[in-house]
Amino acid sequence: MTLSLTHVHGDRVTVAHGAAGTELFSYVYRPEAAWEAPKPYLHPVRTLSGAVVTDYRPNDHRWHKGLQLTASHLSGQNLWGGNTYVHGEGYRALPERVGSMAHVSFEEIDVEADRAVIAERLTWHPHGGELWAEEERRVEVRDVDPDTGSWTLTWTSAVTNRRAEPLRFGSPTTHGRPAAGYTGLFWRGPRAFRGGRVFTAESAASAESGEPGDADPMGSSARWLAYVGEHDGRDGHATLVFEHAPSNDHSGEKGTHPAHWFVRSDPFAAVAPSWAFHEELVLPPGETLARAYRVVVADGAWNRARVAAHLAGLAW
Repeated sequence: MTLSLTHVHGDRVTVAHGAAGTELFSYVYRPEAAWEAPKPYLHPVRTLSGAVVTDYRPNDHRWHKGLQLTASHLSGQNLWGGNTYVHGEGYRALPERVGSMAHVSFEEIDVEADRAVIAERLTWHPHGGELWAEEERRVEVRDVDPDTGSWTLTWTSAVTNRRAEPLRFGSPTTHGRPAAGYTGLFWRGPRAFRGGRVFTAESAASAESGEPGDADPMGSSARWLAYVGEHDGRDGHATLVFEHAPSNDHSGEKGTHPAHWFVRSDPFAAVAPSWAFHEELVLPPGETLARAYRVVVADGAWNRARVAAHLAGLAW
């Protein structure tokens, strides 16, 4: 289960697995088109068998790129990319509101037989280029398990407000559009994953099965959420499981900010553990927003019991 790492300076870091050199993902940090809100992202992400489970610049949303950390509404700016949602007007082309996240340096790039680490410093900017925030990010590969056909990615980000006033994290839903609370960590699945099965620890939903008792998890809170999709071009399925770290503030108790799932299986596959689904998250000057997530990437169509058992065997 040996891992390897390749760094093309100024472009990307790629982590591969095994004697065949199956690329698990590329972490791309080169700048891209300004309209798409440049920021680092992971694409392609693959299962251990080599099946791709992310999409890149789909024709419906060119700014959707694999797995990335974004901010759709941030104090009047759009670090998500593309058109900006304005209440009462819908989505508008407002390039003066589209910002960016910039790579500064890598604090650590390391690989061992069973673990790979990419630790990065980034800065967040509005369209005008001012410094609004600094981020410390850590992406790790762990728990590579050929027996279960799975591997784990952990993503940790600490975002510090460098403005003299609060940063207000919002979403289209906090600005008036129902069921569009996307912001934060965001995954866009391949086009073939449209109509996939979605379920959480508490409830299940499936665009394909329509199972009695299924519930739509959009906007709900749950410790983890799984998405099962079927591939084009090859037989079989893949399962991605998104999980909050215990350290995340998502309990909803006084003084914390609950997280809610943004998830779609139609017209495209997408998942985001939203920072600001129903209400804005306000980050005062000098304070830090810290969040950590785990993403399990697995070959095959896993069910709730298998997901729960697998997660119970993993350590943060």
